[in-house]
Amino acid sequence: MAKIDDSVKKKVPELRFPGFTDDWEQRKLGDEVRIVMGQSPNSENYTDDPNDYILVQGNADMKNGRVLPRVWTTQVTKQAEKDDLILSVRAPVGDIGKTAYDVVIGRGVAAIKGNEFIFQNLGKMKSDGYWTRYSTGSTFESINSTDIKEAIISVPAIEEQDKIGSFFKQLDDSIALHQCKLDLLKEQKKGYLQKMFPKNGAKVPELRFAGFTNDWEQRKLGDLAEIKDSARIPNIKWQKEGVPYLRSSDLSSEHIKDGLFLSLADYIKYDKITGSPKKGDLIFASGGDIGLAIYKYDSLPIYVQGGSILYVKTSKCENLDGLFLKYSFASPKVRPI
Repeated sequence: MAKIDDSVKKKVPELRFPGFTDDWEQRKLGDEVRIVMGQSPNSENYTDDPNDYILVQGNADMKNGRVLPRVWTTQVTKQAEKDDLILSVRAPVGDIGKTAYDVVIGRGVAAIKGNEFIFQNLGKMKSDGYWTRYSTGSTFESINSTDIKEAIISVPAIEEQDKIGSFFKQLDDSIALHQCKLDLLKEQKKGYLQKMFPKNGAKVPELRFAGFTNDWEQRKLGDLAEIKDSARIPNIKWQKEGVPYLRSSDLSSEHIKDGLFLSLADYIKYDKITGSPKKGDLIFASGGDIGLAIYKYDSLPIYVQGGSILYVKTSKCENLDGLFLKYSFASPKVRPI
């Protein structure tokens, strides 16, 4: 028989803060916290007046662990208070958020009077797929009050709960701060894309680096660089490892996603016939999300699916920079923001 780890026998986590040694206990969630199931007010009581009550119902009213104000109502049915936890009980079930203000809870959510430890615990239950086993309905997932109240959670002493909750809250706050910075940078990038490429009919962009004053010229891409297509590889030759083989679905605005592969022998064969993208070339979707482009920074072999992806041989071009072309493709003139 395989040896049972001591942490399993003792019902304790693998990693703990110093000073805590007691076993964790399994409890029903409903015995640990107060749970209130939502009940929607009558639709004729919905308003657009922010001075009325904020109504929260369903997963759509939560984002990144926070509750978003969307609808107002003049009628109070079931209510949650500031800092309560809001649990989605309809698809996708188990999403958990916090409310920063008093709200009316409608159908599709439940309010939980829990601490930070309970919040983190419920988040882990969601990521572990705990609620899926209780979800009812073939087309519309949901969990009921009994499922929630009888859900089994493991809890330590309140002092250890406070330590764990505070630890994860600091991580969440740090993530939120970096997410905010990322969102600001993305908005800044959109602004620069609008200002640093000429608008329709203009010969110069609104914003330029110092020292550049000449008009921009309009050229056909095919007159500046060679645009290449590739062969379509039969499905039977697709592999789970080897040389990456990219389809349009394997491209994203940020990077190349993990996709399919070719054997090295097949790559060499098709590269001799059609060529393949090299370092400094620009790969872009030829259908669907037009303008989605990936610059090839490295020299690693790669092959692209003919008919769905093209590439520009900017690595061989003296008058066209691949990175400039990549962001030109991302400008509002090509991809409206």
